[in-house]
Amino acid sequence: MKSALRSAVADVLARVGPAGVMGVITALAAALYSAAGLAGLRAFRLGTYDLVIFDQAVRSYSRLGLPVSIAKGVHNDLGWTFAVLGDHWSPILALLAPFYWLHDGPETLLVLQGVLLAAAVPPLWLFARRRLGTTAAHLVAAAYALSWPIAEAASFDFHEVAFAPVLTAWMIERHDAGRVRQAVLAGALLLCVKEDTGLLVAGYGLFLLATRRWRAGAALVAAGLAAVLLTTRVLIPAFGGRADYYWAYGALGPDLPSAAARALTRPLEALALLGTPPDKLLTMLLLGVMVLFLCLLSPMTLIMVPPLAARMMASSFPNWWGTAYHYNAFLAVVIFCAAVDGIGRLRRTGPRVPLAAALVAVAVVLLPFFAYDRLLSTDRRSGAAAQAAAAVPDGVLVEAANYLGPALTSRTRVLLWDREPRWAPWVVAETGRKTFPFTTLDEQLARVETLRNNGYRVVFERDGYLVLRRG
Repeated sequence: MKSALRSAVADVLARVGPAGVMGVITALAAALYSAAGLAGLRAFRLGTYDLVIFDQAVRSYSRLGLPVSIAKGVHNDLGWTFAVLGDHWSPILALLAPFYWLHDGPETLLVLQGVLLAAAVPPLWLFARRRLGTTAAHLVAAAYALSWPIAEAASFDFHEVAFAPVLTAWMIERHDAGRVRQAVLAGALLLCVKEDTGLLVAGYGLFLLATRRWRAGAALVAAGLAAVLLTTRVLIPAFGGRADYYWAYGALGPDLPSAAARALTRPLEALALLGTPPDKLLTMLLLGVMVLFLCLLSPMTLIMVPPLAARMMASSFPNWWGTAYHYNAFLAVVIFCAAVDGIGRLRRTGPRVPLAAALVAVAVVLLPFFAYDRLLSTDRRSGAAAQAAAAVPDGVLVEAANYLGPALTSRTRVLLWDREPRWAPWVVAETGRKTFPFTTLDEQLARVETLRNNGYRVVFERDGYLVLRRG
């Protein structure tokens, strides 16, 4: 029986061919990621922060305007015409605009995110096949597709990180293949993903320096760091943002010069931040476990050092250093490429396929502990949430509770239901659970009472969801 099964599998693989198997892995990954995002949207697990922000921005791009998000601008007191380029430098989002001509709504972003995250599989597969052979390349591609950082990114709203794995993978693979110009193009596009992706480019420069490619390495380190300074100090402020809005290193100093001086003069204090709080150590441990620490056998690990250090040395923005959300997806493909290179550096060729298979096993074991465990979960209040959203008419301005905004954004102008009243004509409130940005449930109940005392009347109420209309 087992031999017959093995024979059948071998026959199918022979018919499809290596590239066909890689294509199947890519397609299945894209379907999984898209399904994870759409399931979250259907279950009201995705939020105005951040899905509606990106939805409004890409919709503005699709109408040939700046990427304006009123949800972001009003909540942060940046104005009704605030363009998200003043929050994060992500002009690459403009490439998504044509898809909004086909379907104008957050579903488009979630499907595109799934496709983009899966699009890193082909370059990773090419890189692994060159180093380890076809069978091992299939296994590495599957391990990446099932990895927990990608699962977290696919299940948490939409973010610009969707572009990072594929561009990083092509940058690494094309340079490894000797196609330097193509690698430079991928790196240049990577700089358009977010203001801190220059750290990945700088990290690639460190890898080149470690492998004695001095001129190219020094150039990439300088270019990557210069890109970070240019985007944060010049471009983001030019679009109405603040250069220091995401400054997270208060434990070292109030600005970059003072923090750098303190880190150089008191290096032990700076290093201690890498493990304070201990959650940072857990995240780094799980990133290593993901590839059985095989990445440490390769100098390619240096690529992730600058972006990982930037997160782990932060003393504020705790989301940066945890395992949840999308932040680790910036590093996933780098870690897998380093692991592939590490396996290839082993003296014996025998354990290459078993080691690659072990990566798949680790990914499968870790799956239940991360985002996909929520795919099949249901909330008995989802029906009430859908009814509350349906009670709001098309085309109106509405303040919506965080998890209700995505259901309304394609047909209304959505603001976040906030701690400060915005006095929109319509409000969708939630009092069944604590929701961002409120700090307590009592605060949410008090906000509803404030609305009632100021002339709003309830037109729908069920299971902790209320729809109020200004009368």
